[in-house]
Amino acid sequence: MDKDFLKKLLATFTAETKERLDAISAGLVELEQSASPERELELVEALFRETHSLKGAARSVNAAPIESVSHALESVFSALKRQEITPLPELFDLLHTATDTIGELLPSLETGPSTAERERLKELVFRLHQAQRGTLPPLPPKPASRAEQEESAPAGKTAAPRTVRVSAEKLDTLLHQTEGMLTAKLAAAQRMEELRDIRREFALWEKEWKKTLPALRRMRRRLKTEENGKSSSGRSDAPAGRLLDFLDWNYSSIKAVGYRLTRLAKGTEHDLLHLGGMVETLLEDVREALMLPFSSLLALLPKLVRDLSRDRGKEVEMVMEGETIEIDRRVLEEMKDPLVHLVRNCVDHGIERPGERERQGKPPRGRVTVTVALLESNRVEVVIADDGAGIDTARLREAASRLGLVTQEGTKRASDQEILSHIFASGLSTSPIIDDISGRGLGLAIVREKVERLGGSIAVETEAGRGTTFRITLPLTLSTFRGVLVQAAGHLFVVPTADVERVARKGRHAIITLENRETIELDGQTLSYVLLSDALELPRRERADEAGDLLPFFVLATEQGRIAFGVDQIVGEQEVMVKGLGMQLRRVRNIAGATVLGSGKVVPILNCRDLVKSAVRVAATGTAIGYMAPSEESAPRSVLVVEDSITARTLLKNILESAGYRVRTAVDGVDALTLLGIEDFDLVVSDVDMPRMNGFELTGKIRASRQLADLPVVLVTSLDSREDRERGVDAGANAYIVKSSFDQSNLLDALRRLI
Repeated sequence: MDKDFLKKLLATFTAETKERLDAISAGLVELEQSASPERELELVEALFRETHSLKGAARSVNAAPIESVSHALESVFSALKRQEITPLPELFDLLHTATDTIGELLPSLETGPSTAERERLKELVFRLHQAQRGTLPPLPPKPASRAEQEESAPAGKTAAPRTVRVSAEKLDTLLHQTEGMLTAKLAAAQRMEELRDIRREFALWEKEWKKTLPALRRMRRRLKTEENGKSSSGRSDAPAGRLLDFLDWNYSSIKAVGYRLTRLAKGTEHDLLHLGGMVETLLEDVREALMLPFSSLLALLPKLVRDLSRDRGKEVEMVMEGETIEIDRRVLEEMKDPLVHLVRNCVDHGIERPGERERQGKPPRGRVTVTVALLESNRVEVVIADDGAGIDTARLREAASRLGLVTQEGTKRASDQEILSHIFASGLSTSPIIDDISGRGLGLAIVREKVERLGGSIAVETEAGRGTTFRITLPLTLSTFRGVLVQAAGHLFVVPTADVERVARKGRHAIITLENRETIELDGQTLSYVLLSDALELPRRERADEAGDLLPFFVLATEQGRIAFGVDQIVGEQEVMVKGLGMQLRRVRNIAGATVLGSGKVVPILNCRDLVKSAVRVAATGTAIGYMAPSEESAPRSVLVVEDSITARTLLKNILESAGYRVRTAVDGVDALTLLGIEDFDLVVSDVDMPRMNGFELTGKIRASRQLADLPVVLVTSLDSREDRERGVDAGANAYIVKSSFDQSNLLDALRRLI
């Protein structure tokens, strides 16, 4: 078989297999939670068909390992169809493991599995065959008529619509090319405006020419009289006559050009309307092709909730609504991590354990709900809610005060809602321990940053004992929007129209300084007034101080009130096509992207939420913000690494030293206690499973010591069970990082938060 063809065939098989695995995972989660016998039959039938098709596809590309696992899965679902085995939680665990294993085999299709993977596959297939052979108890007897339903049961909701498989890269390329046509449309509109300017100048010329016609006529009559008199004497003023003849010819020529210009302008206007309609229609069709239902993103959540709740010893039900609403694929891709983080928070922080819920009069099984709804024609709302304990505002006040977000006095005066707004601050966490899922205080800050970068917003509501709700609003598409073009400090900027509350002009006398802050009165209200150039840290340009000088400004609404931004000029409003700044400039303060005007000029698009923060800082100081001078270099923090493996010890030492920490090492808990007795350290990073004294015992010794009780301890270990995590919390660890999900950024984030 041709290598290139085989590569394409395997790529197609990989894409198909991923879709089928997603369908199988979603079906398993629904089957485990289903309370309807009829629906259970539909789901089992659909799962049986998916695995049967997967087995056949694997056989066609000689993917023997995937074929063997798929065949074993098919046998289990066949036994479920015949009601020969009981769908216990242990069986679902095994089925999910088999599904995940198939996904893990996809990257090694060409090379084949390793020896260790082959042994693991053999064990997995053996366990699946054991389950299929009836080692689990049989189902209780059911009505005979169920057997007929088994044979005729439809595939239900898992049946996929007819589709054509096109790579996302091709669609992206098509969209970018279509968006390039929008630039051509804007350029044509610019040329049309230039033609209108020329016509206005021509009309002015024609008006002035008509004013000179009487004088020209008088000059011609006088010249004719003079020429008649001079001809009798034999003399003639030929140059003056030639000048008048030239002016007549010039007028006729310019009038002809004017007629041609008028026809050209009308034709261009017609062409622009035609081009604009074609571009808008094509762009809308391509956007539709790039729109995906939310179900493509939400499909991964049920299994995530199932696995995490079982790991945390909780019972959680996942409910989703509005999955069929479609949104730009790029928005879905950007929202995957934020949505996963919020749902994890609901399970990890929100939902209580069954015993605790029953003591509070709640059902033992908690509920996490994700609801998607259209707000208007171009925006969508995503609501993530749980019925758990709610956010502990007292602990949040303490964390906000410790982080310096509010003063002690401010903490006492602030309402719960005001304190709740700080939950998105970077570094803030109410978790008593940092682990691989939560506690580093970065997740919600990253969630808000990603949502705002997409042009959306996020808000949180909570009620003690009743649960927490996150509300996210997002644009349906990222391509274009209406923007206000403004000029400040000699530069052009675009402000999204959706964020602008009002555009106005006021005389300079309307600006009043109150408590070292500039304000402006508008509609009977006093607004903070900040020059856009100051907020963007641009040098001011002197303006003539005239009493009648009108100052243009635009108004943005914020949680703290409205802010007026002074500019040199409000140029106008127009359609704007968003362009990214590239990988090197993924996050630039105050800038959301860029656009190209019809003139070809590249103009930054302002990030209004960043702009408001910059304006608040300017208003607070009463002056423009300068760049902060670098602080004096402080002494590096000292970390003790406790690890019996020389490889892991060397790795941790190199990571921490590269990050600027001073590192000492110890081979076990006893060695660590000796070093702690003779040297000062800012933090301890320790393994758990070590000879002589393990990490739990070391942590307990540190907490029991009067001198070391406040020393932060981070446990980095391969022990990832719920019992081990709870033992780490009981021992007094500040962070618990599992080696299987180890990422050096997780460790460094934990250290930065703790010291």
